[in-house]
Amino acid sequence: MKVEGKVWRYGDNIDTDVIIPARYLNSFDPKELASHCMEDIDETFAKNVKAGDIMVGGRNFGCGSSREHAPVSIKAAGVPVIIAASFARIFYRNGINIGLPLMEIGDDVEKIKADDKLRVDTSTGTIENLTTGDVFHAHPLPGFVQEIADAGGLINYIKNK
Repeated sequence: MKVEGKVWRYGDNIDTDVIIPARYLNSFDPKELASHCMEDIDETFAKNVKAGDIMVGGRNFGCGSSREHAPVSIKAAGVPVIIAASFARIFYRNGINIGLPLMEIGDDVEKIKADDKLRVDTSTGTIENLTTGDVFHAHPLPGFVQEIADAGGLINYIKNK
């Protein structure tokens, strides 16, 4: 998958309670969740994110509880990929399960700033910062994980098999 988008930049240890506050967990509607995504840390995100924009975080992105609501809210907001220094393992797996590609680039993430424009190829792991000219390399998604992402999530992947 290849995407281009504006960066929404966040720091280290962004937990699932910040991504989607607990007061909204009574909803399973992705659009409703998206309308509250990141509101406790960035009240501008849900109102201004555009389909194709890219979320970038620091270390341990998605730590905290194992709720699937967090990656669902980000994906439903139109974000096609998240890049971070590292991800909490359960968040990483939940992202894969719902078809949201996650790419780890370690300390290189510090070179990406808010509002930069990125071009990302999840199949090769190439991340180009079109604002600065920097190029970063994440591990490409393994073939079966790319197939899950392309199918829109694990359930769709299984249905198609």
